[in-house]
Amino acid sequence: MAPRTTRPVGTPTRGTTNPNRLRRMDRWIAAVHGPALRRSPEPPVAVDLGYGAAPWTAVELLARLRTADPRTRLYGIEIEPARVEAAKPYEHEGLSFLHGGFEVPVPGQVSLIRAANVLRQYDEEQVTAVWQRLCGRLAPPDPAGSGPGGYGGGLLVEGTCDEIGRRHVWVALDRGGPRTVTFATRLGSLDRPSDLAERLPKALIHRNVPGEPVHAFLRDFDRAWAAAAPYASLGARQRWIRAVRDLAADWPLADGPRRWRQGEVTVRWEALAPRG
Repeated sequence: MAPRTTRPVGTPTRGTTNPNRLRRMDRWIAAVHGPALRRSPEPPVAVDLGYGAAPWTAVELLARLRTADPRTRLYGIEIEPARVEAAKPYEHEGLSFLHGGFEVPVPGQVSLIRAANVLRQYDEEQVTAVWQRLCGRLAPPDPAGSGPGGYGGGLLVEGTCDEIGRRHVWVALDRGGPRTVTFATRLGSLDRPSDLAERLPKALIHRNVPGEPVHAFLRDFDRAWAAAAPYASLGARQRWIRAVRDLAADWPLADGPRRWRQGEVTVRWEALAPRG
C-alpha cells in the first residue's frame, strides 16, 4: 500500500477539461505501452492524476487502455475533494475516484500514471522532484525487456495539450527517468511544427530559446516542413511524414511511419534535455 499522508501533496489545478481532449495521448499510450500492460502477471493499475472538474478523461482513458488489456483497472485522483465527490456516480467495475495528489494513494505499484496539464502551474525547478516522486510509484523494469522507446516497466506520461486536444507534447518516463518526448497534432490545424511550442511541458517550455536543444529541434522541424511543401498536394499527412523522414537524419527518433501517420513524432529525451 502506498504511504498515506494527512494532506495530499500538490496544489489544485484549474480543473478545465473536455471530452476527448486527451485522445491523442491515450491512443499513443495504448499502442506503445499496451504490450507491457499485457505482460503484467496481475491486472494492470493505471492512474489519471489530476483529471479535473469532470471525470471524462479518466472514463475515456480506461476504455482505451482496455483495448490493449481488458484487465486494466484505473484510479482517477484529484486533490479537490469536491471533484472526487462529483465523479463518484461514474464509478463502475475497474474505475474508482480517490482524493489525493502526487503521493498517488493507490495500492501497490502502478503500471501507468498519466498527468496531463498538471504541472503547468508549477515552477520549472519543481518538475524534477515531482517526476521522481511519481516515478517512485511505478512498477520496476520489465524482465521481458523495454519497449521500442526504451521504457521499462511502469510508465509516467506527463505533458500538456490545448483545450480541445488538437496539439499535445508529452514526456514519457520510467523508473530510470525521462526517456522520450512526443509531439502530436491534428495535422489539418498545423501551420508549421513550431506551433507546438506553446504546448511544451513545463520542463521544456522555458527552454525554447536559442542555444537550447528543443529550440534547435523545432527550428529544424520547421525547415524540414518547408522543404516538404511539394507533398502538401498529397495532403498534410504526407507532408508530415516526408518532413519527419528528413528530420530523422539529424535527430534520434524513437518511432516510425506507423506513428508518424497519426500526426506524431517521438524524440529521445537526451536529444532535447535542457542544458545545464
